Amino acid sequence: MKPDSLAFSLAGAAQAVAFVLEGTALPQALAKVFTQTDATPQARGAIQDIAYRTMRQVGRVDALMKVMTNKTPEPALLYGLLCCALTLLVPVDGEDAPYEAFVVVDQAVTAASSSSHMVFAKGMVNAVLRRFLREQDELLKLVIKQPAAAWNYPQWWIDQCKAAYPDHWQAILNAGNRPPPLTLRVNRRQSTVEEYLRLLASHQIDATQIGPYAVRLVKPVPVVQIPGFEDGMVSVQDAAAQLAAPLLDVQDGMRVLDACAAPGGKTGHLLELAEIDLLALDTDPARIQRIHDNLARLKLFAAIKDGDASRSGWWDRQAYDRILADVPCTASGVVRRHPDSRWLRRKTDTAQLAALSTRILDNLWRMLKPGGKMLMVTCSIWPLESENQAAAFVQRHGAVRLDAPGQLLPTLATIHSKGNGDDVSTEHDGLFYALFQKPLES
Repeated sequence: MKPDSLAFSLAGAAQAVAFVLEGTALPQALAKVFTQTDATPQARGAIQDIAYRTMRQVGRVDALMKVMTNKTPEPALLYGLLCCALTLLVPVDGEDAPYEAFVVVDQAVTAASSSSHMVFAKGMVNAVLRRFLREQDELLKLVIKQPAAAWNYPQWWIDQCKAAYPDHWQAILNAGNRPPPLTLRVNRRQSTVEEYLRLLASHQIDATQIGPYAVRLVKPVPVVQIPGFEDGMVSVQDAAAQLAAPLLDVQDGMRVLDACAAPGGKTGHLLELAEIDLLALDTDPARIQRIHDNLARLKLFAAIKDGDASRSGWWDRQAYDRILADVPCTASGVVRRHPDSRWLRRKTDTAQLAALSTRILDNLWRMLKPGGKMLMVTCSIWPLESENQAAAFVQRHGAVRLDAPGQLLPTLATIHSKGNGDDVSTEHDGLFYALFQKPLES
């Protein structure tokens, strides 16, 4: 297969999907595929795009395959190929078809023919895809009756969303099925939003200011094409995530802890806002390296340590003025950025991760100075991990709960003020914020 062909990209995406459905997170699955192939940057982009599209459509295309085949196609690579090809054929409201249908069928058969693991099934691939094209209206009407096919989420996820948000569950699920916007945070140490918007305009890139430091590109572009990115002028960060650092109100000279800091987006933002003594803590060596890389790009410095926020062996017994506790969660609020998570997570994960977060919050609280502030952040929409967690924390510790956004639900068109009387529509992920202050007598 030619590296610039759709067949090559389909084969690569099929392998990534197979890895995910065997338990590997999609970014790691793609990394494995890229190390196993001689994919060009363009091919890598196509493979990634198809894989992410497929993860948003697995529920529907799996239901279609069950109708059109006698049993689940094997091996996993063949199943992945059919998932990817059907994803490119199934119409999505509001989106144009990425490829012509006849091209998808032809290239899927080519991908199957070029693999020793799938060549035996090239006739089946051709038959399944052509049948879908002939009968797609009837087939889609049939499978759409199944909730997992209608919404592209596991049944337990749908049920949990309905229970938590009976008035908004449909909008939440819909938001999670759309590609995320590309939002940037302007580094105030290097530029202003106004200056950066002019720089983007000079590169014919349309963008809108959606927050004090936030700029959303009208059309996403590869990171390497973002002006000033390599020089640390901007970082990629969702609009909701950009609320964290300002909420902590850091001032020059403060001693600050960013617990569970990787990959370092909020770490960088804190350092952009004030001259602070900051420790970034995390337990994953690979993710810790990303903190180093991000701060190097931003030309900023923090102490970085490998340590478990639920334990205290790393702590020097000097209390902090501010603590950012971005606690572990199911990431249910950022599922559009990580569409594989809905298929990798289990219902029991919510309670297990909430228990871990409880231990972390309780441990960090004793490291905070009297009068200091601790910000709890999760990228979850499940109350057990967010509001219920925050309320229970106040009860346990007598913490003062200060004004913070609380639960932000993932949106497609929330209105934000630019601060000059003009409102703009934007999108953001589903994050939760609770800000606590330690009483002075503690």
